[in-house]
Amino acid sequence: MSEHKIIYILDTNILLHEPFAFLSFKEHDVVVPMTVLEELDSIKDRKKDVSRDARVAIRALEDTLVDATPEEVLAGVQLSHTNEEHPSGCLSIFNDYTLEQTATTLSFNENDNRIINAAIYIQNENKDKKVVLVTKDINMRLKAKGAGLAHVEDYRTDQLIDDIQFLTKGYHKFEGDFWQQVQECESESEGRNTTHYVNKNVLPNAYMNEYILDDSEHFAGKVTGFDEETLSIADISQERLMSKEAWGIHPKNIYQGMAMDALLDPTIDLVILTGPAGCGKTLLALATALEQVVERGLYDKIIVTRSTPEIAESIGFLPGTEEEKMAPWLSAITDSLEVLHKNDESMDGSLNYIMEKANIQFKSVNFMRGRSIQNALVLLDECQNLTASQLKTIITRCGEGTKLVCSGNLAQIDSNYLTAVTSGLTYIVERFKDFPGSTTVNLNGVVRSRLASFAEENL
Repeated sequence: MSEHKIIYILDTNILLHEPFAFLSFKEHDVVVPMTVLEELDSIKDRKKDVSRDARVAIRALEDTLVDATPEEVLAGVQLSHTNEEHPSGCLSIFNDYTLEQTATTLSFNENDNRIINAAIYIQNENKDKKVVLVTKDINMRLKAKGAGLAHVEDYRTDQLIDDIQFLTKGYHKFEGDFWQQVQECESESEGRNTTHYVNKNVLPNAYMNEYILDDSEHFAGKVTGFDEETLSIADISQERLMSKEAWGIHPKNIYQGMAMDALLDPTIDLVILTGPAGCGKTLLALATALEQVVERGLYDKIIVTRSTPEIAESIGFLPGTEEEKMAPWLSAITDSLEVLHKNDESMDGSLNYIMEKANIQFKSVNFMRGRSIQNALVLLDECQNLTASQLKTIITRCGEGTKLVCSGNLAQIDSNYLTAVTSGLTYIVERFKDFPGSTTVNLNGVVRSRLASFAEENL
C-alpha cells in the first residue's frame, strides 16, 4: 500500500445507508470489522425496510470476497476498479474478537466500543497512514474521538459521494446577456418556433430539456439536442413562459413558468419538480393536470399517489375504501383543489364536479405494484420519502399515453433510512437528466407567504 492511501473503517449504519458504500472509496482501503458483520446478520431477519438493506450489503460483500482465501480476506482483497486513473483499494475483514482488553481500550460489552477499539488498533499499527472511522452515529463519533481516534467522519460530509448541492436544477442561468457569450450562431424558424444552433462550449455540460436563462429578463431557451460540437436551443422567451396558463393559474415567477412549460408539454413523459415548501409544486401539478384532462382531453384520468411513511401498517385500520383511507395523506391535494376553486359560487359543488369530471383517483404507493396505468396523468407527491426501488416500481407501471409528475422537497425527508443523497428523488433526477422525454425543474423561491419564506430561510 502506498503512503498516500487512507484506511477507512466502516460502521454498520454506513452499509445500511448505502449497501455498496465500500465501493465508493476510490483508491483507498476499506476495512469491515467482524462486529459489523454480526450486526448486519442480526438486522437481516427483522421485519423492517432496513433488513433488506442488510441482506443487500451482506450479498455485496460476499460477491466481492467469494473467491478469496481466509488469508486474503484478512490481508485485503483488491476491489475491481472502473478506470486506470483511479485504481481501487482493497477490502478486508478485521477480526476484532482477537483484540485483548487493556487499560486504554473501551469496554468490549458494546458493539460500538468493539468497532472503535478495532479502529484504534489499526491506527496504532499503521502510524504512517491516515486511519478514518466512518459512521453516521454522532455519539459514536464523539466516543471515538474521546478514545483517541484521530479521524472520524460522516459518510455524507466527506463528499465521497456527490453532495446534494451538485444536483441538477433543470436550468442554467447565465450572468449578463446570453448572446454576449455566443461567438457564432445559426438560427432556423418554423412558424413561431425558432431554434438556435450554437457552439457546445457555451454550455459544455448541457443535458436534454435543460432551460437556459440570463439576466436580461427577455431571453429563455430550452436545450432540444446536442452533439460533441453543437447545441440546439429552442427560443421560448421569458415572456412566453410567464404567459402560460392552466385552470386559471399563472406562474408567479420564472421558475413556475418553466415548470408549467414542462407540465403542459405533451412530448414530456416525466416531469420532476423539486424545491422548498411553499414554492407551488403541488398546485402547479394539479392545475396543469386538470387543464389537460378536462379542457384538452389529453388524458382519461388523474391518479394521485404519495409516499405515506407508516401506511403499510396503519392503512388497514382506517375505515372506508382505499380512497377514503388515503384521504388524511392526500389533504395537500384537496387543499390545492380548494385554492383553485375558492372563488366559485359553491366550492363543494365545484370540487365534487371536478373530482368526477377529471376522474381523480387517490391510490396508495403500496398498491401500485403490478398495475399498468394507461392514458393517465399520475401525480406522485412527497417523492423524497421514496427509495430508488419504490420509484422504479411506479415509473415502470406507466404504460402508453401516461405522464408522470414527481414532486418533492429534499429538505423534508421523514424516513429514518433515507437522506437527501440517497433519496429516490435524487436518484431519478440524476438518472433521467439525459432522457429526452423528461424535464427537471427546481422551483427556486417560496410563494406561499412571507412567513413561510422566512421560515424556509431561517429555521
